[in-house]
Amino acid sequence: MDRMVRRLNLLQIDSVNVLVRSHYLPLYSRLGNYPHATLDERTFGQKKRAFFECWAHEASLLPLELHPLMRWRMARARNGNGTYGSMDRFGTEEKTYLKSVLDFITRNGPMVASQVPGGGKAEGGWWGWSRGKMALETLFDQGLVTTATRQGFERLYDIPERVIPAAVLALPTPSERDAIRRLLELSAIAHGIGTEFDLRDYFRLPVAETKIALAELVEDQTLLPVAVEGWKHQAYLHKDARIPRKAGGTALLSPFDPIVWERARAERLFDFHYRIEIYTPAEKRKFGYYVLPFLHGDRIAGRVCLKADRQSGVLRANAIHHEPHANPAETAQALAAELHLMKSWLGLEGLQAGNQGNLARALKAEL
Repeated sequence: MDRMVRRLNLLQIDSVNVLVRSHYLPLYSRLGNYPHATLDERTFGQKKRAFFECWAHEASLLPLELHPLMRWRMARARNGNGTYGSMDRFGTEEKTYLKSVLDFITRNGPMVASQVPGGGKAEGGWWGWSRGKMALETLFDQGLVTTATRQGFERLYDIPERVIPAAVLALPTPSERDAIRRLLELSAIAHGIGTEFDLRDYFRLPVAETKIALAELVEDQTLLPVAVEGWKHQAYLHKDARIPRKAGGTALLSPFDPIVWERARAERLFDFHYRIEIYTPAEKRKFGYYVLPFLHGDRIAGRVCLKADRQSGVLRANAIHHEPHANPAETAQALAAELHLMKSWLGLEGLQAGNQGNLARALKAEL
């Protein structure tokens, strides 16, 4: 597991739990039926902690050794030049309150946002956050607090000195230029191949600094410019990338998996147009509420709207579609096996397919 996280470099976190929290899924797609508790322990266990939480590609889990590479972003936030303008403004306008919250956490942490004195009730602004939640998120953005653990999905905040191992905090902080250059290289390793935007978007790096780092990595031949048939923009390949004899596998992919989270790249790679429809009104959804792409071979062969009905103990495939190029019978057979594996991984007893989608009948026959 640790090796796979270090290969990906990050796992994106998302609050939707209709199937399972999204950060568990990329490892399942690659490793199969692994125990959820192992990732929990490596993320929040005091003795075996290997990952930490920070803003990277949105909120993400990263290997602890990458902590020094993220400190430039925390420093920018502390200087009022962070990624999120609302937090920057809050940090400037509420300095006294921010300090009082940090002092309170230092004395009494870890705690959830509702335990912060003077936090108040949720408001309409700041994503609907309360004053206390906004203070904690601003401190989190600045690297002055971090996630000690989570209760359900709610963060418990504490100061880094009580969460991040001392040996990690003692690691030297690279310059911003060196950190961005290294993060760009790690992005290239994780991608296999990608455009400048693909590589920059992985860790949400700043545009101007990325262009400088990219030029340096090309100049020293760490990244190799390559042409990809059908791509309009220059692509880059890491010097150590290995081109396998064949590519592909069989896996259900999280909507927040690095393979598909940059939708334009997924379309370039697989000719697969993918949009998550969680916020689309039900009557306007084309494929369903929480739709996972289905990788089979070296193509995206289909997509399935899944729900873990925990009360009934059933994994429900509510809508099932195959892509135009895919063989329906072959796709249904492979998808059925993958759904049985996912059912076991989620600890569910039953598996049911609905009637929606052009693959529904074939999948029901397989099940």
